Amino acid sequence: MTLAFTDIEGSTFLLRRLGDRYGEMLAVHRRIVRAAFGAAGGVEVDRQGDAFFFAFPRARDAVCAAVEAQREHEAATWPESAAVRVRIGLHTGEPIVGAEGYLGIDVVKGARICSLARGGQILLSETTHALAASALPRGVIAVPAGERQLKDMDDPELVYGLAVDGSRQAPRVLPARWEHELTERFGTVGTGLVTRIGERLAGSLENDNLEHIVDRAVAVARDLAPAKSS
Repeated sequence: MTLAFTDIEGSTFLLRRLGDRYGEMLAVHRRIVRAAFGAAGGVEVDRQGDAFFFAFPRARDAVCAAVEAQREHEAATWPESAAVRVRIGLHTGEPIVGAEGYLGIDVVKGARICSLARGGQILLSETTHALAASALPRGVIAVPAGERQLKDMDDPELVYGLAVDGSRQAPRVLPARWEHELTERFGTVGTGLVTRIGERLAGSLENDNLEHIVDRAVAVARDLAPAKSS
């Protein structure tokens, strides 16, 4: 099965901004996801708030559904002209089917891959990419996005990003070994900030040594960190 996880980036911010109209936005979002995924043969396994979990018999169908969902979100008219950006993660494996639904490490891996994505992105595990790469939808290309150390996983996962209609760039990320080193040195700064640092620095990773990268990352961290009130 190919497992698809989605959620809205910055949903709390949208809730505060839209107020009573948040429910209107959420209804449109749910309609888009269910229509796109259902038409491609996806089965809704779970939903919590704005997040969905679907299962597909074929990787290609899951990829097509994810692309369609992103295109529909881009084309939709949102309350207060809000920018509603969804992140989607796909992973193919053999989940355990229990009384509570799908279980096992493959479910966890799919959810972790979704959490790596930024709004508007679709990320694929290496397995999903291998199964779907030869039959991507028109206007879509898959680009390696680097190895990532998924939380609670033993080995890094090679992740691929989909660039859709030339309007999105596949994410650039730090190699897993460097992300780990930066996280260790930053301590409480957290992995979210490390990801943003990676995006800033990714263009020159091949030519810099790790010590230089860490020094530059510290400088970027200072730029990104909120200013302290006096």
